[in-house]
Amino acid sequence: MSNKGIAATLFAAEDLRVVDIELGELAPNMARVKFGAGGICGSDMHYFRHAKTGDFVVTSPLILGHEVAGEIIEIGRDVTGIAVGDRVAVNPSRWCGTCAYCHEGRPNLCENIYFMGSASKTPHMQGGFASVFDAVAAQCVKVPNDLPFQAAALAEPLAVCLHAVRRAGHVKGTSTIIFGSGPIGLLTLLALKHAGAESVTMVDIAAAPLKFAEELGADQIVDVSGGEERLAEVAAATPFDIAFEISGTPAGLASAIRTVRRGGTVVQIGNLAGGSIPVPANAVMSKELDLIGTFRFGDEFFEAVELIVENKIDVLKLVTGEYKLADAPEAFRTALDRSRSVKVVLTA
Repeated sequence: MSNKGIAATLFAAEDLRVVDIELGELAPNMARVKFGAGGICGSDMHYFRHAKTGDFVVTSPLILGHEVAGEIIEIGRDVTGIAVGDRVAVNPSRWCGTCAYCHEGRPNLCENIYFMGSASKTPHMQGGFASVFDAVAAQCVKVPNDLPFQAAALAEPLAVCLHAVRRAGHVKGTSTIIFGSGPIGLLTLLALKHAGAESVTMVDIAAAPLKFAEELGADQIVDVSGGEERLAEVAAATPFDIAFEISGTPAGLASAIRTVRRGGTVVQIGNLAGGSIPVPANAVMSKELDLIGTFRFGDEFFEAVELIVENKIDVLKLVTGEYKLADAPEAFRTALDRSRSVKVVLTA
């Protein structure tokens, strides 16, 4: 079986190289996956630009990529439930299953979690932007043979959004507002529509992604590139029940807190910069807001796969560009240009 290939590897900020790799002997509990497709995520782009995302700093070469799908080409002797030739969406989370949080049913908070393409642990867990990579069987969720790898790869970001919507509580019939109309914002829009939200308003500083959001079904778009006067008008006319902060900026969080109604909910999805940031915290008290964090996902990954397979959420609507894995550096530069791209996907 193939154990040689290439991988998109980050060595330092703006230093992404496609290098040769060679895997060792397959462990008994692992499966070897041939890369089919992978989506470039916002955190991948943070790593690319800064060699860090949030509090996670790259200290050694890191293969990026955690939105991936592929084909099983080899299985270890202890692996059950999957077989050579299966097409799979790969859950990038490797939970321990034994810590208190895993037992609580919150594996995304696992004390011993390893996450593909992340610098959260040292040594880092390598990612899936590689022509071949290994995963434990529990990470591999079978999909139909006729499902494009590109769609299967986007189960991971959809799972993030499904978890965020679940963290928000009851959303059916609510008025919602999203700060940030990148891929996670757009998938949150689709997840909210699927969950029965009455209306979804999208806020951003860039016209192109806002137009895309409108085409995807946003009920209202607000461009705040010239200031927040229009946002204030919209908030005065529409009492927003739930705000989702996805931009990952202090300004976005402050706007979400200011905009949501008294007694409302703010859900922080975006990865804010590490360290302390200024927040209008007194408004959280005086408006009696619920400020909720949301981190990755748990069983929502399986739900995301099911929704994609059943075509209840069409994730491929977000894909605006495809590049070969060998052209990963160019793909990342395109993904960073919001005027030209929404979601860029790598293919084999």
